[in-house]
Amino acid sequence: MRRYSSKHNLQTLSELNVTPLLDLAFVLLIIFMITTPLIENSLDLVVPKSTTAQGAVNPAEVLTIAIDKNNTYKLNNAPISAEDLEARLLAAKLENPDTAVVVRPHFQLPVQEFVSVMDILKRAGIAKVGVMTLREDKASAN
Repeated sequence: MRRYSSKHNLQTLSELNVTPLLDLAFVLLIIFMITTPLIENSLDLVVPKSTTAQGAVNPAEVLTIAIDKNNTYKLNNAPISAEDLEARLLAAKLENPDTAVVVRPHFQLPVQEFVSVMDILKRAGIAKVGVMTLREDKASAN
């Protein structure tokens, strides 16, 4: 006699098992929650030194803002106040919309003072901004 069972040998799967996908999503979420604060707190910002610093910039093409450690501003080697600096940058932007600026901060300048200059540049609408650095071998000799 032949036996018949109620099970079919070839049966299509009508449901997708999402449990492994949810497990993977939760594991990745936990990993990102743990590593993100560690990444943000471990950033070290050293602006004035660079091993890949390029040669000197042509001062005729670019405005140069120098800031010494006493927070004294110089625009193209001429002393200037923060208010006058913003006015001169606005005038330069109106004269030439592609105005570029290079900022030369002193290596002991507090970061907040550097950010203040960047805010002035933002208010003036100048988007082409660079930071002048020294090569590391030259900076360590000074």
